[in-house]
Amino acid sequence: MSGSGSYHAGRAAEEIVARLYETEGYRVIARRWRGQGGEIDVIVAREAETVFVEVKSSATHAAAAWRVSPRQVRRLFDAAAEYMGALPGGQDSAVRFDVALVDGTGRVEVMENALSA
Repeated sequence: MSGSGSYHAGRAAEEIVARLYETEGYRVIARRWRGQGGEIDVIVAREAETVFVEVKSSATHAAAAWRVSPRQVRRLFDAAAEYMGALPGGQDSAVRFDVALVDGTGRVEVMENALSA
């Protein structure tokens, strides 16, 4: 897929994932939040919990899962730490790291609490 095609596919996948979380009662806080440490695809919250979501898309859920690299995970954690610094509870805030996999048909598989710092 070309760079432009990948960009648009990624944006579409993030939109699908954000809507899914909204239907489950979450409030979308940010999309593509960028800090000095990196980017967080989607940030949602429900009650006192903030969820950082890494979105990956590919032809299959398995192929999408293989696209989560250790480097991306480190950057996600760095960006999340920066974001958490602005939360009322700071680094002690209730957070979770999910990975949302989107296949070629637009179906989403969310792996809750898939990553831990």
